[in-house]
Amino acid sequence: MASPRLLDEIGSRLAELAASSPAKDLEKNVKALLASGFSRLDLVTREEFEVQGALLARAEERLAELERRVAELEAGQRGSAG
Repeated sequence: MASPRLLDEIGSRLAELAASSPAKDLEKNVKALLASGFSRLDLVTREEFEVQGALLARAEERLAELERRVAELEAGQRGSAG
């Protein structure tokens, strides 16, 4: 069985090789290209999206409450007019 030190050395050499390979440069270029493309789009972060979702839910609750109150007021007017 290979010693842990030998395995660590092989692992570090493979990591070194991968870091200096053309594939690593290609990966960096693709990431930069994607980042550039995404920066041109009007995107929001997950946090911003969740905050807006919470605000929308709160607004919908408030609207439902106001609709209920208006219906009660209208029912009260109909009852007193008749």
